[in-house]
Amino acid sequence: MSKNPYIGSSLDDLLEEEGTRAEIESIALKRALAWQIQQAMEEKKLTKTAMAKAMKTSRASLERLLDPDNSSVTLDTIERAGAAIGKRIRLELVDPTS
Repeated sequence: MSKNPYIGSSLDDLLEEEGTRAEIESIALKRALAWQIQQAMEEKKLTKTAMAKAMKTSRASLERLLDPDNSSVTLDTIERAGAAIGKRIRLELVDPTS
């Protein structure tokens, strides 16, 4: 079988070449996290006001956490959100080839 000449590099390779892979992955991670928290709030029927109170934070801080385009949230805020919805946060370092 011959290699298809129309298949190029992967998206990861392209983003790596452009130097934007880390930024794109960070945005995707924040969006996924915000979505998961929002879904858990809906399952537990938690309003934003009740969630902020359970987190011992302001509603504005919760809004920043739930904003998929705002990446300026601290690990402490994320951990408090997890605790408020009965979840635990797990972070890990992985090799770049994973």
